Amino acid sequence: MPTDKITTNNKQNGNYGEDSIEVLEGLEPVRVRPGMYIGSTDIRGLHHTVKEIIDNSVDEAIAGYANLIIVTIQKDNSVIVSDNGRGIPVGIKKAYGVSALELVMTKLHAGGKFGGSGYKVSGGLHGVGASVVNALSEECLVEVRQNGKLYHQEYKKGVKQYDLKTDEIKNSKIDSKYISSIDSGTTTYYKPDHTVFETLEFDYKTIRHQIRIFAYLTSGLKFTFIDERNDTKESFYFEGGLRSLISSQNRNRDVVHPTIFYAHKEAENIDVEIAFQYTDAYVANEMSFANNIRTQEGGTHLTGLRSALTKSLNDYGKKHNLLKNEERFSGEDTREGLNVGVSV
Repeated sequence: MPTDKITTNNKQNGNYGEDSIEVLEGLEPVRVRPGMYIGSTDIRGLHHTVKEIIDNSVDEAIAGYANLIIVTIQKDNSVIVSDNGRGIPVGIKKAYGVSALELVMTKLHAGGKFGGSGYKVSGGLHGVGASVVNALSEECLVEVRQNGKLYHQEYKKGVKQYDLKTDEIKNSKIDSKYISSIDSGTTTYYKPDHTVFETLEFDYKTIRHQIRIFAYLTSGLKFTFIDERNDTKESFYFEGGLRSLISSQNRNRDVVHPTIFYAHKEAENIDVEIAFQYTDAYVANEMSFANNIRTQEGGTHLTGLRSALTKSLNDYGKKHNLLKNEERFSGEDTREGLNVGVSV
């Protein structure tokens, strides 16, 4: 009985043995395959680096330790992100013999977002973000202000240039106008590596939109956005959270009801915030977030909201005799003209 054989004429020359196996140490994997960590090396990946550093500062705000974040894009497209939180820990991690700051900046999967002791809620790449940005930067400097002292460390392409240093706060290498607080917090400066990214030109509107959404999702947190390339400075602060977001989006729309329905509570250790308002539009505008990250494909939180809304409107209609016989609203009916935001 004949057997089929898989043949190819495109075999590569060379032997495949133990010498073919490579081990990439430290942050080498990031520089070899950056797209695996930030999605791409085009402008989307470039913008992602900013988001990752901002995420860390927002985590401090969500935990209740920060209320101001300053984001600066300098004329050479270098970035500075500063918060007035607790500051990345600088003590020596005994198991590794280096400071916690150095671990966060130079080791993948190092951070305070895993066990729950550091952060109950957090966004970003969970222990990967800061080190990835560092690895993909031509140069990077992190300054931490704690207990009246300044701690700092510099890196080039992810490699530290010296051990963590302690100095007087007045000796900061970063101008005070870019710093959220001289007393406490973390300030990160980095310049994206031109050998990694296809472009180094940040899009002002994209970064501005990212920051604005962060401000909506974290009520009580103030952002200052400075873009020295076009000499602009803006502040974003929304006490109303998602309610402010819906109000802003419906400003030039005809709304069906003046009051925005809003709820914010914790259930089973999950913080849930919902805001919605109907307009005369024919389609729905649904925005869902998890840990301050936009969930473009929805998720169980959005599915749950849809089901609850449809059920509630049907129950109300039946109770008040607004629906005849077996009439019921479908999901499409209840979402027509709906502008909603849900965050967990």
